[in-house]
Amino acid sequence: MSASAVLKYVRPFLAALVAAGLLAGLAAKLTGAGAWSGAIWATVTVPVLAALLIEIVTSLRRGDVGLDVVAALSMTAALAVGEHLAAAIVALMYAGGQYLEAFAERHARREMTALLSRVPRSAMRHRDGGLEEVALDLILPGDRLLIRQGDVVPVDGAVASGVAVLDQSALTGEAMPVTFMTGGQVLSGSTNAGAPFDMVAARLAAESTYAGVVRLVEAAQRSRAPMSRMADRYAMVFLGVTVILAAAAWLLTGDPVRAVAVLVVATPCPLILAVPVAIVAGLSRAAKLGILIKGGKALETLARVRALVIDKTGTLTIGHARIVSIRVIDGVTPDEVLRIAASLDQASKHIVAQTIVAEAHTKGLTLAVPADVVETPGEGVLGQVDGRTVAVGGPRFVAAHVSDPGLSTLSRDRKPGALLVAVSVDGELIGEIILADELRAGTEQLLLALRALGIERIVLATGDRHEVAAFFAAGLSIDLVRSELTPDQKILVVLSERKNGPVMMIGDGVNDAPALAAADIGLAMGARGAAATAEAADVVLLVDHLDRVLPAIEIARRSRSIALQSVVAGIGLSFAAMIAAALGYIVPVEGALLQEAIDVAVIFNALRAMRG
Repeated sequence: MSASAVLKYVRPFLAALVAAGLLAGLAAKLTGAGAWSGAIWATVTVPVLAALLIEIVTSLRRGDVGLDVVAALSMTAALAVGEHLAAAIVALMYAGGQYLEAFAERHARREMTALLSRVPRSAMRHRDGGLEEVALDLILPGDRLLIRQGDVVPVDGAVASGVAVLDQSALTGEAMPVTFMTGGQVLSGSTNAGAPFDMVAARLAAESTYAGVVRLVEAAQRSRAPMSRMADRYAMVFLGVTVILAAAAWLLTGDPVRAVAVLVVATPCPLILAVPVAIVAGLSRAAKLGILIKGGKALETLARVRALVIDKTGTLTIGHARIVSIRVIDGVTPDEVLRIAASLDQASKHIVAQTIVAEAHTKGLTLAVPADVVETPGEGVLGQVDGRTVAVGGPRFVAAHVSDPGLSTLSRDRKPGALLVAVSVDGELIGEIILADELRAGTEQLLLALRALGIERIVLATGDRHEVAAFFAAGLSIDLVRSELTPDQKILVVLSERKNGPVMMIGDGVNDAPALAAADIGLAMGARGAAATAEAADVVLLVDHLDRVLPAIEIARRSRSIALQSVVAGIGLSFAAMIAAALGYIVPVEGALLQEAIDVAVIFNALRAMRG
């Protein structure tokens, strides 16, 4: 085990040791044994100083010069001039500050840690008429699993029997359980809040949604914020100013105690502790809302975004076709057209056929069992429903099976991008089903809210035809529409927008992954989407709600602002106290107590980033 790992476990004991030593020394002074006080305080300071020196040497071997050097100098100098009480207070400040930072980070990371702690280790699998408990990595697509009440769904899959009532709050932030019927697609990481049900695994555990989320969380926890790195870069500057001021106070007054007071009050815990606590607090708050931000760098960049490039399908729109209308010939009801089409489409795996069947189930229609089904891939399906010949498919396909070869179209005025499915019975057209993708609800309000947050330019970038892109963009607060783009052309759009400031790209498909990686900040819609997209993005919305972009930006800006406030206030107060100490207005003990108060104040200020 490395020295740093050992110190991680020793720190709480060091803080307790110094606290006990301080009390023991004070007790000795009050009981008339004051001669022992200095020795007690010096004794409890030495272990903390030794631990600090080990950390400094470890950092120097990595090429890092940290601000902990100032703390080491202040303790050493205080011991050298006999200011044992001040040395012990600085030791308590350092050891207690390290423990307080660890506690604050654990508190701030609790939402992200909760995601990791819920990872299931095994699952109940049906095998040979019985059940067996197996490790997650042994589950294969097609395996039938039993999900008991309280179990975490181990892999992505579909409900095989029963009704699934799932609590998805850990993944999406949604408070209310969601009900899935037979055939419903369920996400790994959800908790069964209802009765036991069977599901059929669709993916390996390593490829499932929750495994992807766990990988993203672990990457986020390893990340360091640019502001934290900034603190390291300025360590030498702060150290130099502190040493020069302490030396000047000593040389000009001839009093080494003044130099010690300067060193003691200069211990820069605000810069060491406040930034990582504020950043991690922001990451944790975002995770609670179903927004996974991959570390401090992504959070800081998100706070500075000025331009937005957004994909259309699955991002600005819902992402899949829905039935928007059913137009019928006189004497036939829309539900009857839907029932007949869905009955035949049960035999097809085409996505449009599945959409029609799902809509019929939603409406509670009773479907017939189709017979003599013949499917022409990409065109349509022909078969028998209730003893009648039914054709369902594109207009040209159905036209070949009706008595009117012209197939009088009922829907010449359908909107761009809409899909028409014709339905005929016994050679007669009975109706047409119109399917189309739709804008997400509240899209215009979202775009206006983004502008209110400082997004100055919004560009729609899509691979769709121009007329389709223009149709969806009409009436929206969009500055530019770029259509018929290839993935590499989307990259060029992102790069060209950089002149307006940091660019955020929002997308959900594999074709968006290159542009997401090229943007200053890439945001992927839903962890259930393409793995390449989630990996390329800096921010992943675990729930399929585009409006979560707003709190993501607000949290990022608030966390960055609080971190800066803590640094400026903490270092400003430290510099003021250093000058006062150099002028003789603050003695070492007072300086140590003052710096302790500053440290506690900035850490608790940084934790404000966890609140809304």
